[in-house]
Amino acid sequence: MSHETERMIALVDCESFYASCERVFDPRLDTAPIVVLSNNDGCVVAMNREAKAHNIPMGTPWFKLKGYAKHHGIIARSSNYELYGSLSARIMHIIGRFAAWQEVYSIDESFIGLKGTTQELIDVGRAIRADVLASVGIPVRVGIGRTKTLAKLASRGAKADLTLNGVCHLGSYSERQLDHIMRHTHVTDLWGVANRTGKRLAALGIHTADELRDADAKWIRKKFSVVLERTVMELRGVPCIELEPTPRQYKDQLIFSRSFSKPVTTAREMSQVLSIYAQQVSGRLRDAGQIAGFVTAWAATAWYKEGPSHTPRVSVTLPVPTDDPVVIAKATLALTRHVHDATPYVRAGVVLTGLTRRDATIPLSLFRDDSQTRQLGATLDAITQRHGAGTIGVGLGGLRQRPAWDMRRDMLSRRATTHWEELCEVQA
Repeated sequence: MSHETERMIALVDCESFYASCERVFDPRLDTAPIVVLSNNDGCVVAMNREAKAHNIPMGTPWFKLKGYAKHHGIIARSSNYELYGSLSARIMHIIGRFAAWQEVYSIDESFIGLKGTTQELIDVGRAIRADVLASVGIPVRVGIGRTKTLAKLASRGAKADLTLNGVCHLGSYSERQLDHIMRHTHVTDLWGVANRTGKRLAALGIHTADELRDADAKWIRKKFSVVLERTVMELRGVPCIELEPTPRQYKDQLIFSRSFSKPVTTAREMSQVLSIYAQQVSGRLRDAGQIAGFVTAWAATAWYKEGPSHTPRVSVTLPVPTDDPVVIAKATLALTRHVHDATPYVRAGVVLTGLTRRDATIPLSLFRDDSQTRQLGATLDAITQRHGAGTIGVGLGGLRQRPAWDMRRDMLSRRATTHWEELCEVQA
């Protein structure tokens, strides 16, 4: 089989995804520099090209940037997870139409397998860009190579060279040109090579992608790992990291954790936190079609504050594996006995483990939890889906007023695809 028609791998990567999502339903932001903030509007976690032109370091605290942003017209937005997740699902569905093999790698990246000549695949890349932009309003880049690692490298090329119009196929370049590209690519710019590994490679005289590619693969495996050996082979065009077209359906654990906008200082407040978190994580459990056998709840004070720290944690074995939010919430409340009043806890979480498929084993009726017959969790899901999160809750999580500790998102944009009351309005 010739290289012209063998299966290639394309990486479709959304450009400045969080910031691009903010533009979809707000045309006023089309040319504006945008930064997206972390939980509780803490620091910058994403930005678009216009904001990057201001040389804003990633992770800059918002309180430090606020004055500069106002002076230079930089728009800040709170992280709108509901909107980002919804638009991501739509984009991945569109990308999947173009290939028989697809691996959704992250919220803004997807690998697909393609066959065709170099020009045919470039045309496919352009069609993907046009379709996603027209249907969702998000610009994407397409990098194409013989392996995942080379597709990642091609995606970097599409980002760096604007004349490529967002599509880079490494098959368009000669061996000499590819050598030049790799010679000017630092090893830490490669997929899967972290800074720590880069320092170890530098100590051995390996600084660039071509030097890593030409290194002895077995020696790299001995000095580092089989993972880095695969990178070496992939740089040579030998596929070692296969596409995983069928996403893993069942999980080993589920976690729901958040930082608070205001410290939680009493056991009653912590009870409300745990009730809400238990309901959230049990909803994810039902979505996954699983039940849990163990519940772990934890809380923590700030590690950077002066004074003693406290990180209470409890683990509870459930009598019968379940997805019932009441049973899970009751199990988490064991943590409140270990919470110290007047101690400022800044984050907490609930972890479900011992997960099995809901339909894998059905206990005898004598041992079956009543919750499995009354379908309480499914009823709560239906109510919140129709009327919105916070409409109904378990225990203290059912209080309608917004908790003082709830995550702060003062600059949140419309959740236009998931909340009826936040649908966009069009004026003609």
